Amino acid sequence: MIYFDNAATTFPKPKSVVKNMVYFMEKCSANPGRGGHKLSRIAGQKIRDSRENIADFFNINDFKRLIFTLNDTYALNMAIHGVLKPGDHVITTVYEHNSIIRPLMKLSKTGVEVTILEGNMRGEISFKKLTECIQPNTKILATCIASNALGNIMPVEEIGRICREANILLLIDAAQGAGVLPINVEKMNIDLLAVPGHKSLYGPMGTGFLYIGERAIVDDIIQGGTGTLSEKIEQPQDFPTRYESGTINAVGIWGLNAGVNFVRKVGIDRIRKHEDRLTEFLIEGLSCIGGVKIMGEEMKERVPIVSFNIRDIHSMKVAKILDKRYDIATRGGLHCAGLFHKMADTLKQGAVRVSPGFFNTREEASKFLKAIRHIAKELK
Repeated sequence: MIYFDNAATTFPKPKSVVKNMVYFMEKCSANPGRGGHKLSRIAGQKIRDSRENIADFFNINDFKRLIFTLNDTYALNMAIHGVLKPGDHVITTVYEHNSIIRPLMKLSKTGVEVTILEGNMRGEISFKKLTECIQPNTKILATCIASNALGNIMPVEEIGRICREANILLLIDAAQGAGVLPINVEKMNIDLLAVPGHKSLYGPMGTGFLYIGERAIVDDIIQGGTGTLSEKIEQPQDFPTRYESGTINAVGIWGLNAGVNFVRKVGIDRIRKHEDRLTEFLIEGLSCIGGVKIMGEEMKERVPIVSFNIRDIHSMKVAKILDKRYDIATRGGLHCAGLFHKMADTLKQGAVRVSPGFFNTREEASKFLKAIRHIAKELK
C-alpha cells in the first residue's frame, strides 16, 4: 500500500520504536512507581528518562511539568477543563480540530464565553481582530500550530507575544506540528502545549503529553492512585503526580521516547525538506489535473497536508476508489474540522486529504497523481 495518511498517524514507525517497545515488554514491563522491586524501579527510571528527553526536545525547563496523556485530545481537554471556569472568556480560531471546539462548546453552556476568530482560505488571521477580541476576563487563547485540514502554519510567536502582553494563557495544539516544525515553548511564549505521540514524533498510538507552564494554574480533572502519598485521601498536588492518576502507558512512552530520538537523529530540517518537496510536487501535479480544486493553493507555507476535491464528487467516494482500486491510503471527509469546512463551503462534500511523511517517496507521489488523473477523467 502507498500510505498518504500521515496526518492521522505516521506509518510505518521507525524500527527503533518497535524494538524499544518489544524490549520493554520482554525485559521490564512492570508498573512504574507501583512497587519497590527491581523491575518497577527500572520501568520508573525509563519513564523519567523519557520525560526528561522529550521535555528537552521542546525546550521545557522543568521536565516534571510534562504530563503524559493518552493522546492529544486528552491533553487538550485537561488544559481546557482544568483552566476555564464560568465567567471566563476564551478565544479560538476557525481552523481548530474538534478536540478544541467541542470542549469549548460544552463549557459555553456553563458560562464560559467563547469567541471564534475568523480566517481565510490562505490560512491567515488578523492580528488586529485578535487584539480586539481580548476582554478583561479573557483567560486563554487556544489554537493549533497548523491546521489538520488546510495545513496552514499559524504565527505562534506573534500570537504568543500578544498573549503575554495581554496577560492571557496561550494553549497550542501541536498535533500537526510536533516533529515537523521546531517548537520552543520559551521562545514562543507557550503556556500550555498539547502533543500527540503517534503522529510526527513517530511513537505509538495511546501516547501524548500536556506541558503546563508556570503561568498556568490547571485543576486536575481526574483523581486516583498515583503510587505516592497513599496515606492521604486527597489528590497529591506535586508535578507530574497530580495529573497522572492510574497506570500510565509505560511501554508506549518508551516507544515515544525512541520516536523523539529518531527525529533528533534525522533532524527536523531534513524531515521538513523531504516532506516539503513531496508536498510541492503533489500540489504542482494536482494543479495540472482538470477539475481538481486545491484548498489553500496560494499559501506560501504549510505542513505536509494537501486537501482537494475533484469537481463536485464527494471526497469519501474518491478516497474509497483510491483505497480499493489503487491501494492508496488517504482521508476523505471533514477531518474533525467542521468550522473550517463551513468556511470553505465544503460541509457536504468534505475534502480528500493527502499527507505525505518522511518515509514516502517521489515515485509514490507520482503513482498517486496518476491515479487522480484517471479518477478525474473517469468521473466526469
